[in-house]
Amino acid sequence: MASTRGIALSCLVVLGFVAACGDDSTPTPTAPPDASAPETCDSVGVALCGDTCTSIETDPAHCGGCDQACGTAEACEGGVCVAQCQIGDQQVASGAVNSANSCEQCEPATSATTWTQRADGTQCNPGQVCSDGVCSPKCFIDGILYAEGTANPANACETCAPSASTTNWTARASIPLLNGGDDIMEQGWTTVAQTPNTLTYGADYVRLATSTNSGSATSGQLLITRADAFDGTKLFKLQVTMQVESVNTHNTFDSGAAILGSFTQPFGNTLDRSQMLYLDSAAIGWADNTQSAAFSVTDGAYHVYELAVDAEKVATVSIDGVAKLTRTNFTTNGALAIGDQTNDANVDGAVRIKSVALMCP
Repeated sequence: MASTRGIALSCLVVLGFVAACGDDSTPTPTAPPDASAPETCDSVGVALCGDTCTSIETDPAHCGGCDQACGTAEACEGGVCVAQCQIGDQQVASGAVNSANSCEQCEPATSATTWTQRADGTQCNPGQVCSDGVCSPKCFIDGILYAEGTANPANACETCAPSASTTNWTARASIPLLNGGDDIMEQGWTTVAQTPNTLTYGADYVRLATSTNSGSATSGQLLITRADAFDGTKLFKLQVTMQVESVNTHNTFDSGAAILGSFTQPFGNTLDRSQMLYLDSAAIGWADNTQSAAFSVTDGAYHVYELAVDAEKVATVSIDGVAKLTRTNFTTNGALAIGDQTNDANVDGAVRIKSVALMCP
């Protein structure tokens, strides 16, 4: 039998074990932060300025470092103070283009409060450059602004074509010498005239007409002429787009509807008239009657009459691309004339000229 003392000791041991298992010990208190220790800012481009983590990449008061303030007309970009504009209530970066006018931009050195006009010739929109603060289709070549359609002063077969290039001359197929709907005088043409005649305009043509008064020994004459239309010392090709409404049969060296690739006022000299192209109602030919070709001239349609002279002075006349006449030793003074060339009675004509062009090589 266990002794009373042993039982008592066992109970004490068990009670001690239970007491130990139920112990809720209090954790050691954490010390409060030390206000004297500096805060750290771990992000890139951020520094502790005073007691605040500040972006020294973008903060204009601490640009690139604490207390490195930018000027009033500057912003902080990448830790560097950069100029800017304050236009109205809008903050604009230096060099930014005005969305309402691509020929204006922010240039703080010129003005920090208004848009500054961009230099003439600056590319603004496709096929356009700045001119006096306006974006327009022009060319800026060798430091000079040219309007669209202006010919190269050094080569008339090149022109300003902004849609192709705003910085270089563009080759063209032809040089327009006359646009039928526009005033011929303003295009460099003059007239040689004797009454009765009329010169009128349509939407895209100029109309020349002559007549003979009953019983008169002479008739009306009306030629439009252009001096120095081309360089007669070189090969050339002229195209006249024209409709012959009516015409009387030509006389030798005279015609009521004529194209002269060389002209001396008022009727053409002997050489001019011998190689003049006459247009009768059903034929064309050289006015010296050396060669002719049948053609329905007065058919109510426009036709392209072409006079081409090569380097060997061989002339070829074509209608709508089909060769009709040739002759050698064609000579010209570079002047051009079209219309009724003579005042012979009853040798009259009426023509509509839509265009005249000098073709480029």
